[in-house]
Amino acid sequence: MAPRILLARHGQTAWSLSGKHTGRTDVPLLEEGRQGAKLLGERLHRQPYDGLPDVEVRTSPLSRARETCDLAGFGDRARHWDALLEWDYGAYEGMTPAEIQAVRPGWLIWRDGVPEGETLAEVTARADEVVAWARSADRDVLVFAHGHILRSIGARWLGLPLDFAARIRLNPTSLSVLGWAYGEPALESWNDVGHLVP
Repeated sequence: MAPRILLARHGQTAWSLSGKHTGRTDVPLLEEGRQGAKLLGERLHRQPYDGLPDVEVRTSPLSRARETCDLAGFGDRARHWDALLEWDYGAYEGMTPAEIQAVRPGWLIWRDGVPEGETLAEVTARADEVVAWARSADRDVLVFAHGHILRSIGARWLGLPLDFAARIRLNPTSLSVLGWAYGEPALESWNDVGHLVP
């Protein structure tokens, strides 16, 4: 069986709700985010996933991802991994896209990067590390992390440059699956939030 990687974005926080760039700031989950994490866990413990008994689980060490992992029922199986940390936004940490556009018109993170933070090459290298690990054995993996790093992993799984990630957005508490089609890396599902629909 060719390995797949299941991507779980953390639940809603006050900063994700307002659109603030939340890199290394440890913002806690809102109650909505905690509830979403529980619903995600319920989904992953039903058919066709059945609790993913054989997957290897890793999580970003930031509390919003760890708590999502815990509430989804995978905390006892997860290892913390710095490669899953969110992009270090440097001087743009805590700013909304509109605030950044006001000082840097036309800015696009996937093309222009951030001052005083991680470079595009550094984010690409981390995403490549996760992809290489996911493909390293005949088992699926499940990761709990953040919007921009998970989008980066999606782009690199497909063998595409980082700027492709601009075209594949992710909502909080979404589930995505990166798999294979005809022997080539493929998006099996992306930004699925069906478990959040009443």
